[in-house]
Amino acid sequence: MSGETLPAPAQSQDVERHIFDAELIDDGLPPEPQPNWLRRFMNWWQRSPRIPAMLKSWQAAKHAAMDALAFVLRSPWRFLAAVGRGAATAVRGWRRWVRVHDYRDAAEQSEKLADKFTEIRALTLFRWKVTGVVALSAAAAVTVAYVVYGGRALWVAAGIGSAALAVFGRRKDGAPGRKPVLAGPRTLTWTMDPQVLVDAFRDAKLIGKDETLRLVERAAHDGAGWAVTVDLPATRKAADVIKHREALASALAVDELQLIVERVRGRSGHAGRAFLWVADEDPYSGPPLRFPLLDVEFWDAWRPIPFGRDARNRRIDLPLVWTSLVVGAIPRQGKTCASRLPAAGLILDPYTQLYVFDGKGGKDWQAAEAVAHRYVCGDEQEHAEAVQDYLVELVAEVQARFSRMSTLDDEICPESKITPDISRDRDLGMPITAVIIDEVQVYLENPTRLEIEGKKATLGAYIADLLTYLARKGPAVGIVVILATQRPDSNTIPSRLRAVLGSRFALRVMDWRDSNIVLGEQMNTRGFDASTLLPSHKGVGILRPDGDSDAGADTVAVTVRTFYMHNAEWRTICERGRSLREAAGTLTGHAAGDDSPRVIDQAAVVKALGADAEDSTPADLPEPLASVVEHLGDDLDQREFVPTAELAEALDVDPGTFAKQMGQLECRPTRHRVPDEEGEVRRVRGYFTADIRSAIDRVTHEISASDGPEADQP
Repeated sequence: MSGETLPAPAQSQDVERHIFDAELIDDGLPPEPQPNWLRRFMNWWQRSPRIPAMLKSWQAAKHAAMDALAFVLRSPWRFLAAVGRGAATAVRGWRRWVRVHDYRDAAEQSEKLADKFTEIRALTLFRWKVTGVVALSAAAAVTVAYVVYGGRALWVAAGIGSAALAVFGRRKDGAPGRKPVLAGPRTLTWTMDPQVLVDAFRDAKLIGKDETLRLVERAAHDGAGWAVTVDLPATRKAADVIKHREALASALAVDELQLIVERVRGRSGHAGRAFLWVADEDPYSGPPLRFPLLDVEFWDAWRPIPFGRDARNRRIDLPLVWTSLVVGAIPRQGKTCASRLPAAGLILDPYTQLYVFDGKGGKDWQAAEAVAHRYVCGDEQEHAEAVQDYLVELVAEVQARFSRMSTLDDEICPESKITPDISRDRDLGMPITAVIIDEVQVYLENPTRLEIEGKKATLGAYIADLLTYLARKGPAVGIVVILATQRPDSNTIPSRLRAVLGSRFALRVMDWRDSNIVLGEQMNTRGFDASTLLPSHKGVGILRPDGDSDAGADTVAVTVRTFYMHNAEWRTICERGRSLREAAGTLTGHAAGDDSPRVIDQAAVVKALGADAEDSTPADLPEPLASVVEHLGDDLDQREFVPTAELAEALDVDPGTFAKQMGQLECRPTRHRVPDEEGEVRRVRGYFTADIRSAIDRVTHEISASDGPEADQP
């Protein structure tokens, strides 16, 4: 640097000129508001550990005042009870002392009871004499005090004696005679006592022996049960309470169906805050619940449809637009009735179309024939082929709707999704369309071999592909898929189809595996297992909604008792729906006597299914490999090694059985050194992700080969 001044560029001079020509305003930043002494005092008051928690909020003070009032009201009775226990304990202790039980027990243990008989008798007589002397002395002292001080001496003596007996008879765990072992059945009022609630959490291993709970909202009778909100100790999670709900119900001496546990979320909650509700009696017993839509003339399909009531008698509504539904259960548990509830809401909207396929072949869905645009009833080959044709027709309709929707302006179609106005515009031809299939396994298991546009597959697999496409792409253009099955296993409903079904409803099933297939993987580890439902609870199931429900937007699942609608009422709903369609001029298809098929470009449909399949799993993996893949997710490509203990805990399976099943898939565990939580390297048994990926490729290849040309050979 030479110290010479360099000339500024012309652009810089212009900037400087504009700056100097401007008006200078010397306004400093406004001073930050300083908290006054009251605010500082309140901050200190809320944060100070020296201030009791009961004095930090009006709600806590109210609870403390109620507890103090209850203590005052109960104190006389508790004092009398303590005096009684103390008197009984004192008499029991005096009796053991005067009979020389301690000396006698020592002599028995040393096997010298016969030799010590004379000493025991002498000691017994001596203790009786001591008892007599003490009793006479006490009586003499009380008499003298009465003569000198009058009746007050008796009151003082009685008070001192009562206080001593009350202290001696206070409840104390482990002391014989002070804690009854068998006290009869427990009542809910007793169960909701704060200390008993803490003991129940400890017994269920949800908190430690030295930990306790904080009452956010004290126990109160809410509807047909007791409600209480508690804060768990630090690091304890409400999700663990939900997961171990059965253990907590056992500790509270109630049936697990009577106990509702929810995590409190949002601004008023956190990960360690839990809401408990305990029903007074079985909340799912009693007469059937009448379906509310029986009393309405019209229903808007865009509104959630009344589905049932939960244990707290809250009505649970089920949204259908932009989602889909699968209902799974063993026979005679109310599956068909549960499926007809959302169908009834759609039937009462004259601007909807229904594709109704009944694989059972009975009369359960016969009344819907009067309103269905397409209707199939039966399990023969011709019925399965008709279902295929109608689903192909609907896939083509989805493609046509997307094409028409792309030409609409932003005011009519702002988000490339169907709207209420679009669905009711008959010129656009895009009504809400529902595909309802009861006993869907009948069609999905059809083994007939097909060759479609050069590709070979079974009829059942092709129907599964069509349903997968409709459930994946259809909701955006108003397609609703409702499936019901009495065989909810991995072989009946392929994983590629289950993965795109939004809402799930599981009535009673055989075991937790079937429950997970309907509700989703690992739902049993989160406290939701449909196999634990009672056989007597017809129509009771676990609902995992795709959208918000009255049980809470953040609720994972809820046990629901569905509304009931017998066949005569169902027929009334269908007749009302036909009348509405006739009045609106929207009666079409089979209901109007028109079963003529539409002209379909089969090649375009197959191309659409092929493009959709590229984004899905190429084959259905067997268990437990499918669950392993779902659990790992992206970690399958990012991690090198997965311990067996992690997989067994996540999938809730026995490690030995899991290793045997994985070995049958030629994926065997090995030992590998991995760091633990404390940073120490330990040698554990597990699986390399490379071996898991190899097993996936091998199984996928075998499945693809089984569907190849050689599979057609006899």
